[in-house]
Amino acid sequence: MQKTMKRILLLLVVMFTFSSCEIIGDIFKAGMGVGVFIAIAVLALIIFLISKMFGKK
Repeated sequence: MQKTMKRILLLLVVMFTFSSCEIIGDIFKAGMGVGVFIAIAVLALIIFLISKMFGKK
């Protein structure tokens, strides 16, 4: 009986560990996407401001 309980407990621990790793991976993927979007937006803003400063007057 105790051997079966230990196996069930080990199985539950493994299941929770793998699912949390997957969730963390998804969070990092989403964070990377948002970071890339912000970097592109900032770069576009800088290019826009420079073109306004040195563009036709």
